[in-house]
Amino acid sequence: MASTITDSVTKQEARSTAYLQSRLNTTLTDDTFTIPIIDISLSFSDSLSSKQDVASQIRNACTTSGFFYIANHGIPSSTLGTILHQAERFFGELSREQKEKLHIKTSKYGYGWEPSEYTSIAGDVETKEGFNFGYEEELDKSGGDGGYRNLDGSVGKANQWPKEEDLPGFKKGVGEYYGAVLDLARHLFKLFALSLNLPENHFDHMTTHPGGIARLLYYPAPKSAPQPSKTPSSAEEEEIGLGAHSDYECFTLLLSSSTPGLEILKPSGKWHRVSYIPDAFIVNVADFLMRWTNGVYKSTIHRVVNRSNEVRYSVPFFFSINYEEVVETLPTCLQEGEEPKYRPIGAGEYILERLNATTKDGAGFYGNGNAIEST
Repeated sequence: MASTITDSVTKQEARSTAYLQSRLNTTLTDDTFTIPIIDISLSFSDSLSSKQDVASQIRNACTTSGFFYIANHGIPSSTLGTILHQAERFFGELSREQKEKLHIKTSKYGYGWEPSEYTSIAGDVETKEGFNFGYEEELDKSGGDGGYRNLDGSVGKANQWPKEEDLPGFKKGVGEYYGAVLDLARHLFKLFALSLNLPENHFDHMTTHPGGIARLLYYPAPKSAPQPSKTPSSAEEEEIGLGAHSDYECFTLLLSSSTPGLEILKPSGKWHRVSYIPDAFIVNVADFLMRWTNGVYKSTIHRVVNRSNEVRYSVPFFFSINYEEVVETLPTCLQEGEEPKYRPIGAGEYILERLNATTKDGAGFYGNGNAIEST
């Protein structure tokens, strides 16, 4: 249980920039950097060997770039199109006044409308605008187990939704997508377990009421055409949509419109622009998997810069475990005599601390000063 981990340890780990700096200061080359397209259709069969074959491809991606595409994942194109349409509706149809009523400053967990000027992941002036929401049992096709708690351990619904009369059908459309991607994430977690030579159900008990923060993101076309830069600290001026960061939870499933924008930091310190593949998700390792594997799986730094003349929409889904769980290095990921690189952390507290650090003064949402994501 997370109560066995002191708040101070989790907060120290969440606020540490050591991993970010180590990636920025690397002298490695890009020889093994690739973002493979993995067809996961065979992983839905009853064949363990087929699942293990897909898992092996996932492991290779996780130990190199930390990113991969998944194709033939089972979510219909219509569902993917619906959520992108709902993103377009939220940012295009609601007035500023209507969005202000959903402002994340009224939420302890950063749920609701996120104006560009209110948060920054890496200290940049960001152009993105977001709508953030999290797990609800009614959005979970399994129905949950009644044990869900918010990031701070409290009970009760925390999401802020637009009024039905303001945006008819919005919550229904968003909920349909959320339920589908949550099922897919649970399936992927089984493949991640196999990729670590664990039983495929190893993590199942941790995902009975999992955290799963999702965002609808809007990136306007830049006012001027930005130029590529090597590192986030480049002196060149760029219109940063979302600053350089690693994700916080287990892994992220990203859906986007056809407008490119995602950039991944390669070992050399150069930025790799990610191509758009219709109906595919981009999956990336996040901090929990990095910590579980003692750094073998890479929680890779990435950012968003819209260099096109078109608006970009994206929908990241950050899959977590039950927030009361503890994340600590798996014994099977330690060589004989090897010590863990990372201290055990409480899942919910870590996420909330990372999230709170993105607000203007770093004190947290709602002025609560409690801390534990964004991205």
